[in-house]
Amino acid sequence: MTTLSWIRSVNGTLGRLMPTHIAGKMRRAFMTPRNFAPRDWELPLLASAERMTLRFGLSALRWGKGPTVLLMHGWEGRPTQFASLIHTLVQAGYTVVSLEGPAHGHSPGRKAHVALFARALLEAAAQLPPLRAVIGHSMGGASVLLALQMGLRAEAAVSIAAPAQLLGVLRRFARHLGLPARARAAFISQVEQDIGIQIARLDVEGYQLDLPGLVVHAVDDALVPADQAQLIHKAWFDSRLMLLDQGGHQRLLADPRLSAAVLELLAREPARQRA
Repeated sequence: MTTLSWIRSVNGTLGRLMPTHIAGKMRRAFMTPRNFAPRDWELPLLASAERMTLRFGLSALRWGKGPTVLLMHGWEGRPTQFASLIHTLVQAGYTVVSLEGPAHGHSPGRKAHVALFARALLEAAAQLPPLRAVIGHSMGGASVLLALQMGLRAEAAVSIAAPAQLLGVLRRFARHLGLPARARAAFISQVEQDIGIQIARLDVEGYQLDLPGLVVHAVDDALVPADQAQLIHKAWFDSRLMLLDQGGHQRLLADPRLSAAVLELLAREPARQRA
């Protein structure tokens, strides 16, 4: 029996007997990230970065000089996973600031979720020059979209492999770990209480996205279904949808088509100049 099969078996049994208890354990697992060391190909970029410490100990890495582009990685991710995009942006004359989300890297905290990531973006933006763009991958992409609803200001935004609905993420996680119906409901309720925002409100269908945008997803993404990108694009009037034929959930970050599309978005005349 594999580890996952054992976990699902235990959750299936105890989830019927003690749904609230098992839901609490899964909630803690859902919000407690692991920190992974950078890969060898990330090390040169890491060595060339300037480390910044922002308010409340929030950590970030910075490269280049020029208009500022703010990046947010995904769950259990790292700033240097954007290596290819960072190189492209720096060469094109931008300053790149890539955050380490709460409970990731050098940033403080023991738990993480989309609202904490969104608030970290707001804290960072308050200490940086006006943002030419903000870019997020996976949960970082969802946090970018949420932060825009919370008052984050940028001239453009990019969502990469991001979910459109947190409820779908929670349901997939709960089913993957074998939680029975009552435990699934308790898990979702506990996550909602922890985040402090109604889960129904964390759906891009109800968002106001009034800036130019780019939505990127790979059709072979096994973690976040590609139809999520369609939903984001549908809710985002001034966005371009780019579906890559392959790239999975992580490899698309190194796809040159992504970097080219980001530069094309940034080449558009800023909204403040059109006004």
